[in-house]
Amino acid sequence: MFNLILFGPPGSGKGTQSEKLIEKYGLIHLSTGNLLREEIANQTKLGLEAKNFMDHGQLVPDEVVIGMIRSALEHNPKAKGFLFDGFPRTVAQAKALDDLLAEKNAAIRIVLALEVGQEELVQRLLHRGKTSGRSDDTKEEVIRARIIEYENKTAPVAGYYEQFGKVVHVKGVGGIDEIFRSLCQQIEARQTVQ
Repeated sequence: MFNLILFGPPGSGKGTQSEKLIEKYGLIHLSTGNLLREEIANQTKLGLEAKNFMDHGQLVPDEVVIGMIRSALEHNPKAKGFLFDGFPRTVAQAKALDDLLAEKNAAIRIVLALEVGQEELVQRLLHRGKTSGRSDDTKEEVIRARIIEYENKTAPVAGYYEQFGKVVHVKGVGGIDEIFRSLCQQIEARQTVQ
């Protein structure tokens, strides 16, 4: 099983590249946002628990999110691997994910970190905001606050995986296909090393 994390700040191209990677390598996309919506729509115990937190304006606790990921892993026993997108967001979540994968005799093989400068991110998100319908992509101050939040809380996850030699930094600026080729080269280099 080949598991990877696609990592990068808002606007770095994770969504675009995730779709291409999933199609090419036959991975299952695990986006915590999608998992939450699915569990809530299916009115599962975890989904109802998550909805209760969300309805009160609270973040869904790590143990609930990890429970959803556990459920997704168990429902896909024949998966070639998983692409984690938007998770883990904190070092605590990274450690919990590693523990969960270890239970399944699996691990994160590579963390692909898309690198894009702040001004480029702001411009991309403002541009996306014109068509995405996402209100958080229309105000520059909100975008900058999201980038700072990412730098403070999520960027340290890369530091956690660096200690295991799993992080590869990939330039996230250029043509979509050019970036995709760079990501594929890194994945294929890791697939041959067991």
